[in-house]
Amino acid sequence: MGFDGFWSEPQQAQQILGKLNRLKQVRETFQSAGRLCEEVHAYLELLSGEVTDPELESECEEKLKACVEAIDDLELKTYLNGKYDASPCVMTINAGAGGTDAQDWAQMLFRMYARWIEDHHFQCEVVDQMFGEEAGLKSATMMIDGPMAYGLLKNEIGVHRLVRLSPFNANHKRQTSFAAVDVIPQISPDEFTIEIQPQDLKIDTFRASGAGGQHVNKTDSAVRVTHLPTGLVVASQNSRSQLSNKETALKILKTRLQLLQEENFKEKMDELRNNSKLIAWGNQIRSYFLHPYTLVKDHRSDFEDTDADRVLDGHLDPFIRATLIRKSATV
Repeated sequence: MGFDGFWSEPQQAQQILGKLNRLKQVRETFQSAGRLCEEVHAYLELLSGEVTDPELESECEEKLKACVEAIDDLELKTYLNGKYDASPCVMTINAGAGGTDAQDWAQMLFRMYARWIEDHHFQCEVVDQMFGEEAGLKSATMMIDGPMAYGLLKNEIGVHRLVRLSPFNANHKRQTSFAAVDVIPQISPDEFTIEIQPQDLKIDTFRASGAGGQHVNKTDSAVRVTHLPTGLVVASQNSRSQLSNKETALKILKTRLQLLQEENFKEKMDELRNNSKLIAWGNQIRSYFLHPYTLVKDHRSDFEDTDADRVLDGHLDPFIRATLIRKSATV
């Protein structure tokens, strides 16, 4: 990146470097899989003789397992060839029907995705959180950056249902709760073709706050931007700087408007907006049962896992893979 003028536009330069790093990671994954295959081949040659070596067999099994995982990872990436699949993304979680239980469920989903992000060594910035009065989250928004972040998470869009014994009910009754997940790609400024008129925006400032009402700061640094023609609302309160929060909110808003403008995203975005009004029974893409048995079932791919605790700890890759395969088969 030493050619003249590269750093004259720092923001654009950072975006180019980000794309370059993501491509390098894909290449490294491919090279790593190749090396593992070569190592497995070498082990098999050593084990082809008549003399058995339990230690060598064990090492071979470990290498073979790692090789299969690497190949599965590469296969998964072949399904990620959409326009924005390689992009970073913005994930929003909103509590739905179910009161305090639903807000607690939204926070459980937030933790689940945070664990998945951590396990994949992705970068995450929480730009907005609205806590419930008693517990949980009413909503949360985070910006996620990593290899194929949008492609991997795009099928998490929809309503997620939880069935459990309520910890907030005096009689400890069975409760069904709902929360909605929305995921959009982060579009770089040079890709924006949409222009926003200042008179179409309503910008409100407020004090950023944490759980329990504890203020992050004593100034109105948090920003909420409403696009009046569409009714889209974006908030940001992560930074102590009002200007920084405004820039973040406007960037997310422009992305949403850009996607609405593009023909191939319009139907999907309309569907998401309709779903946001009905975060309740009948619209779920995945159900999580903690009572009377433990099971997580995806209603699109029919993939199931009886270890619900492991799923809620971020073990989502089998679900992501199953849904990508199912959707690619129907295209």
